[in-house]
Amino acid sequence: MLCFRETALGKIGIEDRDGSIVAVYFENDPVSPDREVGETALLRQAFKQLESYLAGRLTEFSLPLEPEGTPFMKEVWRKLQDVPYGQTASYKDIATAVGNPKAVRAVGQANNRNPLPIFIPCHRIIGSNGRLVGYGGGLALKEMLLELEKQHGGV
Repeated sequence: MLCFRETALGKIGIEDRDGSIVAVYFENDPVSPDREVGETALLRQAFKQLESYLAGRLTEFSLPLEPEGTPFMKEVWRKLQDVPYGQTASYKDIATAVGNPKAVRAVGQANNRNPLPIFIPCHRIIGSNGRLVGYGGGLALKEMLLELEKQHGGV
C-alpha cells in the first residue's frame, strides 16, 4: 500500500508491504502506476513518526523496515542506522564498518540506492573531506536534514 502526504519537506510517499515499510518517495521520484494507493495503520504511524522527526521531537524511528537490496546493500543500510542523530560519517567510515575499507564506491552506490531515505539516514553520510555529496532528494534537502538534526540536539 502506498500513501502520499504533504510534509514540511513537500509531498512524501511511504509504501508498506506485508507489515513493513519498504520505500519512501520524494515528490519527483518515479512511482510505478501499479502501486495500490491507500492508508494503513502502519503508514499512519510512519507519517506520525516522520512529522515528529521533522519537528525535532523524534531522533530515532521505531518502524519495521524491510528495504529490498543485495546482502551488501542491506549491510551498508544497517550501518547507516548506527550513525547517531545529528552526527555524520564518511563513506570510508561505513566501508570500514562493513569490513571492507576499500569498498568506498560500493558504499556510495548502496547509499544512492537506499529505498528508505530519512528512515535509514543516508543523509548523514558525507565525503571524507567533510563536504556534502550526493542525495536522492538533492543536496539542499540533505543540508536541511543535517541542520534540523543539529538544531534539535545533534552534535
